[in-house]
Amino acid sequence: MSKRQGNRPDRRVALVGSIPAQVLEALVVRLRYEGSAIHKLHPGDYGFIPPNNPRATKSACDALRPVLRPEATALFQTGLALGMVSAFDAQSTPKYVWAVDGDNEVYEAKTKPPDIAYHGYRIGDDESEMRRYILAEWRRRCPRG
Repeated sequence: MSKRQGNRPDRRVALVGSIPAQVLEALVVRLRYEGSAIHKLHPGDYGFIPPNNPRATKSACDALRPVLRPEATALFQTGLALGMVSAFDAQSTPKYVWAVDGDNEVYEAKTKPPDIAYHGYRIGDDESEMRRYILAEWRRRCPRG
């Protein structure tokens, strides 16, 4: 798998407080996590047809363990609620949403604005700087640490 480009200004978390709480609450309601078969090794409960179609050039969200849809959706919604999103225009959607699971694994969900459906993947060791950055932001914003 090739390493992703590491210095992309659009791949940064919006500043704390830069997005009003009511806008974040509306995102939680409006946006949805769907997943993608090209990021799955274990199709679980996603209902993909074909069930999975992993690509060697794509990061698998479930490379370490299966991540079922309810957990992925909860991570996605928590990332939205905490403002772990890339900057976006008020009438659009953020391109990226980040979240961290209970094992401190970092996940990135992505869409093509103005689309509201996201797919996600784990940020692996090949992007250690991005992992550290997201973990630090998560710890700063997440009441559970």
